[in-house]
Amino acid sequence: MKKLIVTLEYPPDIGGIATYTDQFAEALDSEEVVVLAPPAENSEEHDQKKDFKIYRRKFYYPKFFWPRWLQLFFAIRGIVKEEDIDIIYLHHIIPVGYVAWMIKKLMNIPYLIFSHGIDIVSATRSGWKKMWVKKVVGQSERVIMNSKSLEERLHERLPETEDKTTVLYPCPEQQFKQKPDQKKIKKLKNRLSLEGKQVMLTVGRLIKGKGVEYLVKLMPEILKQRPHLVWVIVGSGPQEEEIKKRIRKYNLQNVVRFVGSIEHNSLPDYYHMADLFAVPTHPYHGLEEGLGLVFLEAAAAGVPVVAGESGGVSEAVVDGKTGYVVKTFRDDEVIEKITELLDDKELAREMGSKAAQRIEEKFVWQKQLKKIDKYM
Repeated sequence: MKKLIVTLEYPPDIGGIATYTDQFAEALDSEEVVVLAPPAENSEEHDQKKDFKIYRRKFYYPKFFWPRWLQLFFAIRGIVKEEDIDIIYLHHIIPVGYVAWMIKKLMNIPYLIFSHGIDIVSATRSGWKKMWVKKVVGQSERVIMNSKSLEERLHERLPETEDKTTVLYPCPEQQFKQKPDQKKIKKLKNRLSLEGKQVMLTVGRLIKGKGVEYLVKLMPEILKQRPHLVWVIVGSGPQEEEIKKRIRKYNLQNVVRFVGSIEHNSLPDYYHMADLFAVPTHPYHGLEEGLGLVFLEAAAAGVPVVAGESGGVSEAVVDGKTGYVVKTFRDDEVIEKITELLDDKELAREMGSKAAQRIEEKFVWQKQLKKIDKYM
């Protein structure tokens, strides 16, 4: 069955949805999958490394043209014909769902919806959009969610979807499970001046709800207890300048290593050099974590996690077993759990080991994909 994956977010762009989509595509038969994604800087180099075909097309007409998403309709229609597509996997209910609905009506091509959380909130804020979401979902084969928490939120907003959803967890790649050559780790530590230091790592898009700016505020107190700690931040985003401003405010320039965006294939080295992974996520204006792929990547590398309670995070991190799930903004609790894992190396090692074992038991594509065998 020839599949077309349509996504608004795709590497080399950084983010959980982009990574999930790419890894999902990698898990499929390369001869049976085609990806449609927007143009992106350095995408040509990225796409050439893939065994499957990737189309880069603009999704929208200029703002003065309505409906803008009609450009996406023509792109998908052309690819469906050219590649003889049997089914469409679309990411984001709206606006990609408009197009999938039209393609099904005109060309009888079925589609699955993959939802990651943010699209549910934005797509049900107005009566007009909610009406269209019901149409799009109603004509879909299934709605695929990346966590049970996200599935429950969709059912709450759209009760009619209760019999149409399947949870398909994201799965970390093999490269996160394999320990890199120690020479590489030593070289990275030397480059970041980490010798003799404990390392706390944060990876992700720097946006509201990730809690990075909040963690900056707690660092002076954490450093009183663990003065040899260095905090490595990997990622970029809208909050980057605000976070850097806070780092200067608290005089943390010598403690924080701000790496910025890096290639996905470079990430495993950062996880494997870390003593602790910390992202104190929290709900923000109705938005919550779908699951948190970075928590699974840390687990695959055997790194214990301190995560904030938000959406499906507790499905990625088992509190007290593979790490700690804390209530962000309870300063004492967050500081206590971070320092405990930095102090108790045996506990950290045990949690990291259990985390890696859980990944092998549950978060493996071969096991997850069996849930949608019918549509593959």
